[in-house]
Amino acid sequence: MRILFDHNAPAPLIPYLEGHLVTTARRAGWDRLADRDLLDAAEREGYEIFLTGDRRIATQQNLLGRKIAIIVLTASRWPVVQRYVRRIAAAVNIATPGSFTEVEIPFR
Repeated sequence: MRILFDHNAPAPLIPYLEGHLVTTARRAGWDRLADRDLLDAAEREGYEIFLTGDRRIATQQNLLGRKIAIIVLTASRWPVVQRYVRRIAAAVNIATPGSFTEVEIPFR
């Protein structure tokens, strides 16, 4: 699957998502786009998953009718996230078009 990492998604996670093509918003040249425009661009370009640390995206954006799956990490600091890479990879592997998944990552 083609995955787009939002501005706040931890890039060190990328190698753990084996078998997927991952690009960051910055690498795509979209680092200054707001969420709605970023989601629109990602869908136009054929991304299947948008991975973000923005827990408010579901309340700030109308996600109805979106084709892209959205995965939200409840924490985005790598030292915390790295302990949950299997949980995140599992969420990525079962994502379906238009789905919304929140991956709970305790702040310990």
